Amino acid sequence: MAEASGTAPIVIVGGSGFLGVSLATYLAAKGSSVVILSRNPPKISGNWRHVPWDARTLGDWRRQLNGSAGLVNLVGRSVDCIKTPDHQDEILRSRVEATHVLGQAMRSLDAPPPVWVQMSTAHIYGDPPVVTCTEDSPFGIGFAPTVGRAWEEAYRASVLPSQRQVILRTSFVIGRDRGAGGGALSRLKFLARLGLGGRVASGTQGMSWIHELDMNRLFERALSDATMQGAYIATAPNPVSQQIFMRELCRAVGIPIGLPAFTWMVRVGAPLLLRTDPELALYGRYLVSKRLSDEKFEFRFPNLPDALGDLLARQQ
Repeated sequence: MAEASGTAPIVIVGGSGFLGVSLATYLAAKGSSVVILSRNPPKISGNWRHVPWDARTLGDWRRQLNGSAGLVNLVGRSVDCIKTPDHQDEILRSRVEATHVLGQAMRSLDAPPPVWVQMSTAHIYGDPPVVTCTEDSPFGIGFAPTVGRAWEEAYRASVLPSQRQVILRTSFVIGRDRGAGGGALSRLKFLARLGLGGRVASGTQGMSWIHELDMNRLFERALSDATMQGAYIATAPNPVSQQIFMRELCRAVGIPIGLPAFTWMVRVGAPLLLRTDPELALYGRYLVSKRLSDEKFEFRFPNLPDALGDLLARQQ
């Protein structure tokens, strides 16, 4: 099977946000031709082409996939919001409907991409308090695991049998703010600088993270390495507790202390002040990828202090 190479473009679907712009920038710097499919163009310019789509219906956008070297699907409404019924519906529908319409597009092409890399969520494993999860761990229960299962089921129903299939169950990606949104790290950095970077509730909830460079290297490997197949947890090998994560973040931004937040404070303050779901801070998970370890993937940033130092040292 032919793999991603040459001048055929790599198509990043849902690529106008933090993660998509980071990946597009990385691949373009490596010499790849990149096409971003999204409702709106990225907020910054780069060495890529943008093609609009609505993420729900077939259209001329599907021509971008014909003869392409590979597809990366990142489509999904942000979970960094208050989980109203309408928002929950959109979080689920945005992922499932976009994946299904990509499958319809594949079946209309003469030369579909040979590999389809699908983003999923590491939240599919739920929020076990102390257990470290691997790819073999059981899925959790609740809204986020339900979305994760539905997302992956839509993918398996949509991908062509001839395509190599890679699912990346993504953890907390920490990266730089390029003007396309800096991901959740930007918000946590802001809180740390306000002196609010202390323990949340017990502080023992897991924070599984990955540096954006390693995330992009994983996408690159998934596109080009014919031995990669199936589902992987996309996370650095050394998860930490919430308390340790915020302690290291405060150190990286030069703040000596972070005030703690009790559970009731987060439940009141998160929706009122940050317009987000308090459970994003109150719960977490410890994850490691057995498959990436077995396949000898070498992380450039396996440890949190080095990762934060690289990302934040030039932003002080």
